[in-house]
Amino acid sequence: MTTAHIFIATSLDGFIARPDGDIGWLLARDDPSEDHGYNDFIADKQMIVMGRGSYEKVQGFDPWPYDRPVLVMSQDLAGTPVPEALQGKLRFSNRAPRDVMQDLAVQGVERIYLDGGRLVQAFLREGLVTDLVLTTVPVLIGAGRPLFGALTADVDLQLVESRAFPSGLVQSKYRIVTT
Repeated sequence: MTTAHIFIATSLDGFIARPDGDIGWLLARDDPSEDHGYNDFIADKQMIVMGRGSYEKVQGFDPWPYDRPVLVMSQDLAGTPVPEALQGKLRFSNRAPRDVMQDLAVQGVERIYLDGGRLVQAFLREGLVTDLVLTTVPVLIGAGRPLFGALTADVDLQLVESRAFPSGLVQSKYRIVTT
């Protein structure tokens, strides 16, 4: 069975980006002297599954920031060619979250890193997330793209650990409680 894991940052008021997708407020707080645990988090993930918005943010990065396969879930991009520079590094899918997880399980993928606000919301609604690492940035941006959206039922979380960084970031790891 494939499991989905989240590592993401939000503003204190719960946004992952401004309404126009800008994340400058997040990048301004990046302190290279602090290890926020991304390398440890990603070490046991075989694949990254992201939404179109996340893909559009990173597609122009040079060099490409990922060293493992990337699956971009998007109705709009599915069926379009992968840019030449990214061939063999990513693919597009328009399948539903549960179907993607079943496909990945058949392919032998055990653990994925899930990235992107709407995608996180969809996977949470389907009960497909195992745990999440949420880093809260001490800034209020007032409006933007929320990490969490409407749910059909409560999602119970168990705090595994929490830590604060000198920069003011607070990071908490939660396990999704399944009944």
